[in-house]
Amino acid sequence: KDVAAGAVLIAALNALAVAYLIFFDRITDPSRSLIHQVRQTPAHIVAMALVLVVLCAIVAKAILHKGTPFHGGMPSGHAAVAFAGWTAITYVSASLEHDILISLLAFMMAFLVAQSRVESGIHSIVEVFFGGVLGILVPTILFQLWG
Repeated sequence: KDVAAGAVLIAALNALAVAYLIFFDRITDPSRSLIHQVRQTPAHIVAMALVLVVLCAIVAKAILHKGTPFHGGMPSGHAAVAFAGWTAITYVSASLEHDILISLLAFMMAFLVAQSRVESGIHSIVEVFFGGVLGILVPTILFQLWG
């Protein structure tokens, strides 16, 4: 097992070296900075929002000492990510023809995720509610700043 783990480590380091050589120009070119890319495409804002929502949920669970980072506790991470997805979809689809229908369908999916967490007994309604609030606030703030 140790030899196999060492081989995986060497392969991962080689992959990092190859990626560095391939993407060196993009990494060093200041016109392609992350902030510039975020301002140009909403996909980067969505990805950043989802990552921040997950991190905020894990930090909140650690601070409140309820549940584990990936199971139960306050706030519901599943509800937070589901409602963050709904919020992001609503912002991204605002200029489309059927924006209200798209937003409504995304909301229904987020609501079903939240409902499933309560029905399965993993979270209470309050935990799911605060997860939903977290999931709405983070993407809203990011889209208002850079959207």
